[in-house]
Amino acid sequence: MKRRSSSELLFQVSALVISALLVHLVYVVLIRPNADAILEAQALAAAAGQLVDTPRSVYVILRDFEQEACFILMFWSFAIMGFKARMALSERSLLDQDLIGIVEGVSILPADSRKFLRPLEALPGRQSQALLTRALMAALSRFASTRNITDVSESVRSICESEAERLDSELAMVRYIAWAIPSIGFIGTVRGIGEALGQAYKAVEGDIAGVTASLGVAFNSTFIALLISILVMFFVYQLQLVQERLVLDAQRYCDERLIRHMTVRE
Repeated sequence: MKRRSSSELLFQVSALVISALLVHLVYVVLIRPNADAILEAQALAAAAGQLVDTPRSVYVILRDFEQEACFILMFWSFAIMGFKARMALSERSLLDQDLIGIVEGVSILPADSRKFLRPLEALPGRQSQALLTRALMAALSRFASTRNITDVSESVRSICESEAERLDSELAMVRYIAWAIPSIGFIGTVRGIGEALGQAYKAVEGDIAGVTASLGVAFNSTFIALLISILVMFFVYQLQLVQERLVLDAQRYCDERLIRHMTVRE
């Protein structure tokens, strides 16, 4: 488990760096040059006294630093959720395998526990650390030591509950990102309104270009941040659903394929 945590931490740090580099590259090469060209053309037209009805450009909406930060966090959260979803789906594939090999109608006695433990212990590293494998091994070990089926059920339930709590706690970073994205958008709103107020004297003199540009920063940053937050939260809840189903199905697997075959009669 410690090795798994270390590899996950390394993946998260790498994903953040790669997301920042790729998003910044797109902004430097594509978004900001086009946005600056559009804004410059609008400024020249306004200076010449021309009334040009130009539609809002996507480049202008996305150009500011707050939007760039939101996209970096979005792709970072997608990478983290993709990693966790891949691990959950990998563990879920074990549910389609017959790890115990118990034929219908066969009963398991406490003395038989060791025989059924051997194939589980022989599984490769990642599969041996999966929730289903750990639950089955704990159930067989408890049955051999206590000879009590109720204790076996409690052991499986305890492992599944602790796994559900662990999976939920590991989503803390993703939830923080989902909270941080709209917060960054509001920072852009405060910055834009502050800049607009700082140029209020120009608006009194008849030059409203600076005020409108600053208000554009305020509203665009919030608009993009809220859209991204909605998208991120949708995938967060989908990942939670996958993880919760994994825990419930693993517990059901243990009940149906192992515990119901156990008996203590000699």
